[in-house]
Amino acid sequence: MSQENNNFIEQSTLQNGVQVATREQPKAQSVAIGIFMDVGSRDEAEHQAGIAHALEHMVFKGTDKLDVHQLAESLDDLGGNANAFTSRERTCFHIHVLYEDWQKALALLSDMLLHPALPEDEWLREREVIFSEMSMVDDNPDEWVYDQHLGQVFAKHTMGKPVLGSRDTLSSFSTQDLREYLNANYRGGHVLIAASGRISHQDLMAEVEQSAWGNTVSKQQKNRQAPTVCSGKHEMLRQMEQAQVVASWASANVTSPERPIAWIGNQLLGGSMSSILFREIREKRGLAYSIGSHLSTYTDTGLLSISCSTMPEQLEACVGVLQQTIADVCQKIPSGMVQRSQRQLTVQFRMGMDSVEGAMLQLGALLDESKLYSPLEWVDKVNAVQPEQVQRWLKKQLEADALWTIATPEAGD
Repeated sequence: MSQENNNFIEQSTLQNGVQVATREQPKAQSVAIGIFMDVGSRDEAEHQAGIAHALEHMVFKGTDKLDVHQLAESLDDLGGNANAFTSRERTCFHIHVLYEDWQKALALLSDMLLHPALPEDEWLREREVIFSEMSMVDDNPDEWVYDQHLGQVFAKHTMGKPVLGSRDTLSSFSTQDLREYLNANYRGGHVLIAASGRISHQDLMAEVEQSAWGNTVSKQQKNRQAPTVCSGKHEMLRQMEQAQVVASWASANVTSPERPIAWIGNQLLGGSMSSILFREIREKRGLAYSIGSHLSTYTDTGLLSISCSTMPEQLEACVGVLQQTIADVCQKIPSGMVQRSQRQLTVQFRMGMDSVEGAMLQLGALLDESKLYSPLEWVDKVNAVQPEQVQRWLKKQLEADALWTIATPEAGD
């Protein structure tokens, strides 16, 4: 077992590769625990599309000791909240409870992942729930168009497929398939157990070492191939009221030293009500209700994306203003915007320090890099950025080729 003190956190690694990390907050009344798996939808083979998300649902359906109702009652008896999420590169199961209950919470989470029941009848029912979740995405034009957009940005790569998978792949899964995938991927060096709040690293390590986590072995090695970020124009027709526009450029990855510059650039471009896009598209011209930008960071690539919803009759004008605004930003950022964005990010980081759950989720980044910066260290890095650095970054980003997706309502809608 190796141990390291990473300034504001403590971390250890078991002999089988399981990582354990703690951010102690002695005055907190609660503890948040997350069990992170370094596997997501991009790691699935074509015939496995959606299996990680399916497992996210199914581990809540009972363990070898507890049936689905007993497990739900045990989680509810703790009085906190338990949840999970699946992304393209990560799966996480997390729980937030009072500090005196954290051992029970960890034991339940561990039992769910180490000894899941995965009953066939529950899978047949839960599969229908996931089908309903897919329908919800289909009914949401913003989400549906963005999924289609990513499919074009990462064409012919697993990064471009929906996290939920497809009805065909889900219909082909058996509970044995789910169990084999879990045993191959949710073990050993793929695992990070993270906690924050009123909990010491020594106490967390003692509980983990007494559990079966140290005996698990990952049978599946990650073999990620870096995706190509495609460019061009992708047009679609769909039954909906508004037109949807999404544009994406290749950008900083999850460990890039340019992250503080990218955060500021995104914030002033379309990350707030005083951002350039919001002001030019919505406030000055009323061309869109929804307009903004966001960053997506992955292991080996990233995206800077702009998305907007507008009425079909305003689409041409909206896209024209959008493209002109992008061109203007490449030449000159309005005075004072870098400083305002730095202030906004400073407030976000400092206010986030009050969140026990937020601190736990931040520890998940240890699956990407061994050294984490504290929120206050990030504040210093953000405020050290000069306006000319942001100008150069935005010019480099926005003058590169982008992938534009334009979805318009079908005739008669």
